[in-house]
Amino acid sequence: MVVNFVVCVQKDNLGDVSGDDIHVGRLYEVVEMSAGHGMMRIIDESGDDYLYPEQCFEPVFLQEAAALRLSQVLPHN
Repeated sequence: MVVNFVVCVQKDNLGDVSGDDIHVGRLYEVVEMSAGHGMMRIIDESGDDYLYPEQCFEPVFLQEAAALRLSQVLPHN
């Protein structure tokens, strides 16, 4: 099982997307890396998964064991 993570690097120019549930510098688990139209689906601060613009994030590379452990402790609804 591969678990992908990204870090939020900016919240500007989100268009119709609310930035209330993402924070610059925080790590987020990716549900769908390329969801089309320049969007990715991540699990945000609410614990639910939503679409956000890809340009707001940069990938974070972790060893598989660390990624699995981190996935277990991050909020999920």
